[in-house]
Amino acid sequence: MSLIVIGVNHKTAPVEIREKLAFNSKESIKEGLRYLMNNHAINEALIFSTCNRVEIYAYHSGSSNTEKTIEGKKNIEEIIIDFLSNFHRIDRREFINYLYIYKEKEAVEHLFKVTSSLDSMIVGEPQITGQVKEAYELALSERTTSLIFNHLMNRAFFTAKRVRNETRIGENPVSVSYAAVGLIKKVFDELSKKSVLLVGAGEMAELAIRHLIGSGVNNIYVTNRTYERAKELSKEFNGKAVSFENLKEQLIKVDIVICSTGAPHYVINEKMIREVMLSRKHKPIFLIDISVPRNIDPACNNLDNVYLYNIDDLQDVVDSNILERRKEAEKALGIVCEETEKFFQWLNSLDSVPVIVSIRNKAEIIRQEEVEKFKSKFKDLPPELLNSIDYLTHSIINKIMHEPTVALKNNSDTKEILIFAARRLFGIDHEEE
Repeated sequence: MSLIVIGVNHKTAPVEIREKLAFNSKESIKEGLRYLMNNHAINEALIFSTCNRVEIYAYHSGSSNTEKTIEGKKNIEEIIIDFLSNFHRIDRREFINYLYIYKEKEAVEHLFKVTSSLDSMIVGEPQITGQVKEAYELALSERTTSLIFNHLMNRAFFTAKRVRNETRIGENPVSVSYAAVGLIKKVFDELSKKSVLLVGAGEMAELAIRHLIGSGVNNIYVTNRTYERAKELSKEFNGKAVSFENLKEQLIKVDIVICSTGAPHYVINEKMIREVMLSRKHKPIFLIDISVPRNIDPACNNLDNVYLYNIDDLQDVVDSNILERRKEAEKALGIVCEETEKFFQWLNSLDSVPVIVSIRNKAEIIRQEEVEKFKSKFKDLPPELLNSIDYLTHSIINKIMHEPTVALKNNSDTKEILIFAARRLFGIDHEEE
């Protein structure tokens, strides 16, 4: 039996290659799964496709040896590579050098890393686990998974849960806009009651606003030197446009200011903020300057209850958080290795299950026959004594079977020899056939 994954991701292939290999809809994934399963060499399959990766997971009961062929035809790697080429109508020479191929433990370890967001562009991003679940649900809907993949995917999600619960890999924000929101949360407990003013129309400032909305902020104001642009943006955020001439008056009313304009000078200076704070009765205000050059006078940070962060401050937070995530990722890799071993212990035990079942069945038949002989010979014995004899013989069988069962399930180099020997010793070759 063999597990394999073949794919490309943001680390191995440029976007133009990933685009050509991508499955851009649920229907295309379903079609791809049906295409794969038409090849009898593949027993189970799953397709995972996002903007950053395209991966084909497959299970087949043949040998994992790449030199061997399946049913006298192409080996499993060639089958999957041909599938990608034919399905997307792209010459294999265009993408074959970008592919990575993992088998057996490496394939399982890779899946667990992907699902736990250890292989993502941004390590620790929470979205990836949900995307893997969607891919699995599509495979379930097409019935392209069975015993092996169903257990494998459940272990993958369990591993991701362990990584999330047992490490702090997702706690520290690693984008400038999200880092800004993280700092805001340290100052204000209840964001749903706070108001935000966006000054300008910079991309990172817009992202920060979106993160704040996701954190519960409802009151959004937008101002820009071009009032029409302010109106456009305010519609996106379900907010209100404010005239740029009324900037100072608006600063008095809001709690958070995100500034990102193209102005070559300070749009908000210390004198303005000093006057604003008097009118606010020194109620705290949070200023985020994501402009280059800076649009908020750094001297504002010297005023009481004024919290000012610029792009460099935020980048320092991001760099620090990236280091923290890397440390946590090392812990997470330990969890992945542990869960990979557990999966393969389960997988390897499947070979011995039919033998164990056959031995136990044979032992049970012998036990029942001998108990019946005993009962017919001693017909006058009370029922409670006969029940005790029945219980005793059950216990004897279980104790005798314990050591052989453990040995046959054990993942060791001698397991195949033990399975062969067990068949001969217990005379079950004929029964299994």
